[in-house]
Amino acid sequence: MLPVVAIVGRPNVGKSTLFNRLTRTRDAVISAYPGTTRDRQFGEVKFNDKRFIIIDTGGITEETDEIGKLITKQALQAIDDADKVLFVIDGKAGVTPEDQAIADTLRRSGKPLVLAVNKTEGLDPNVSVADAYELGIPAPQPIAAVHGSGISGLIEKLFPTEDKAAEESEQGTDESPHSIKLAIVGRPNVGKSTLTNRMLGEERVIVHDSPGTTRDSIYIPLERFGKHYTLIDTAGIRKRKKVNELPEKFSVVKTLQSIENTNVVLYVIDARIGVSEQDLKLFGFILECGKALVIAVNKWDGMDQSARDYAKATIDRQLDFVRFARVHFISALHGSGVGNLFDSINEAYESATKKLSTPILTRLLQKAVDTHQPPLVQGRRVKLRYAHPGGHNPPCIVIHGNQLNALPDSYRRFLAGFFQEKLGLHGTPVLIEFRTSDNPYAK
Repeated sequence: MLPVVAIVGRPNVGKSTLFNRLTRTRDAVISAYPGTTRDRQFGEVKFNDKRFIIIDTGGITEETDEIGKLITKQALQAIDDADKVLFVIDGKAGVTPEDQAIADTLRRSGKPLVLAVNKTEGLDPNVSVADAYELGIPAPQPIAAVHGSGISGLIEKLFPTEDKAAEESEQGTDESPHSIKLAIVGRPNVGKSTLTNRMLGEERVIVHDSPGTTRDSIYIPLERFGKHYTLIDTAGIRKRKKVNELPEKFSVVKTLQSIENTNVVLYVIDARIGVSEQDLKLFGFILECGKALVIAVNKWDGMDQSARDYAKATIDRQLDFVRFARVHFISALHGSGVGNLFDSINEAYESATKKLSTPILTRLLQKAVDTHQPPLVQGRRVKLRYAHPGGHNPPCIVIHGNQLNALPDSYRRFLAGFFQEKLGLHGTPVLIEFRTSDNPYAK
């Protein structure tokens, strides 16, 4: 097992910047607004011969509001889960009473501590760490997470070269098994974080009634019945004109990036509100990316039969263009129907990555032509000669023939639906690519 390190500190001291620097990613949202990070974010650090898991946390504060308490609770949980704690303070602001309180909390945890004094760029290293000794933590390390200075010294203090236990754990670590990336997407306040916690069986991400509680895309590993998943709890996307704060703009970008990088999208809809214009735009983006799709209609509990019938009819009509996706009616709060989602997720992933063969595709193409003849173009019938696979995730079928540019969109949709049905591809779109054969006598 790789050792686990939790980054803690008060808000806006540069914890997420340090997380991104160590993991060499941009997984954590960074802004000048305190409290941007709320949930725990996991990442893997590979620095020379050192490997370990890092946890980014929200700031530990004495805020009395409910969101502040939940953020602090997530940070304290990260400390419990960690083998070592990396305590970050602001070198320019000096030691504050909040830093003193956090240091006392960390000492009571009994975990090994390393103190990092951030934002020391342009300062004398000895002067920048002078105040840090007040915290009673030996050998504070001056760093500048933005520029990357002091990082090698910080890693050495976390895992000294003579630390045999760390080396043994690194050497004994096998490559992690392949996991299905599952992005949980939807508008704000439809229950994405509640569903994430229900699927995990623990309060892993912050849940609150106020829209926009989740700001980062949180990556969480999950193993279920021998299968490995990576759940991605994303921020809800509102209409562009309603997005004003800078952190929310970053959150929208992170959500769209998560959709592009995932294997399967689990789209959550509020049964009481139905499908909105914003939902349709997001479905369009998912289709453009060619991602496998499962739809969860949440908050199904408490609705009477007439309301359920109306919701089903409305959703079926509005989502006719994604008929390939399985639709589940669930209650994330109470857990009803949540277990069935995994069957559809596995089915969608297997369909998206299914390997196709040229003989089977060519035979199915001939059956499609026999079922529904291509139209005439200037008195001549469009000829579809053969088909072969053009890739997977999503499945792409390349069809060769003559005058294919003249095929109407309706016939293209017919072919996609025909292949989807005959190949048993559920939960994934099928892309059809046409290639017109050159006429050797054209000149």
